Amino acid sequence: MNNSNVGTHQHVSKTSHRGFAAMDPEKQKAIASKGGQAAHAKGTAHQFDSEEARAAGRKGGMAVSRDSRHMAEIGRKGGEAAHQNRKKRQSTDQQ
Repeated sequence: MNNSNVGTHQHVSKTSHRGFAAMDPEKQKAIASKGGQAAHAKGTAHQFDSEEARAAGRKGGMAVSRDSRHMAEIGRKGGEAAHQNRKKRQSTDQQ
């Protein structure tokens, strides 16, 4: 039995990669590039101008400000998780 992978960390996924996900990154990039070029040639590609981007930002800001307590709770949970992760890393580094 060949144990050449002993000691290496491999990510085991519950789903198999098929189609686009199974391709190597360079091939994915080439296909995506062709799709973008085709959309531009056809005239169906969309690019945000600064006014559209400003409007989208305003819309997102309004959504956040509607429920500031909820957003504060989300932020607090994120901060707590980050601090717990840092403590775990520090304790494993010291061992």
